[in-house]
Amino acid sequence: MSTTVFAILYVTEVRRSAQFYADHLGLPILEESPGFAMLALPSGAMLGLWIKGGVQPAVTAAPGGSELALTLPDEATLHARHQEWAAAGVTILSAPMTMDFGTSFTAVDPDGHRLRLFVPAM
Repeated sequence: MSTTVFAILYVTEVRRSAQFYADHLGLPILEESPGFAMLALPSGAMLGLWIKGGVQPAVTAAPGGSELALTLPDEATLHARHQEWAAAGVTILSAPMTMDFGTSFTAVDPDGHRLRLFVPAM
């Protein structure tokens, strides 16, 4: 059994989405074609971006029904990232707030996939 974890997001424009994740999360693009891109997450997991029209069987769910959650080392980094993303025009759904699991903010990528950046509660 494979131990590599892959998260796949269905997108409308692979290049635009890959560039978003490279620019805003600093993820290296390992592979890119017109229909698919693969980026490496710091944990060793992989993030795949698959053009929605090429997925078989066809995609029936809309973006936003789940989220990609990524940890940050501290609240200063979280607040700085929130400000950077807002200044860059990334759509922010919620400003930094303290929740049961830690402090987080939520944004969306160009396709409407929710991204939660958070600092885990100690």
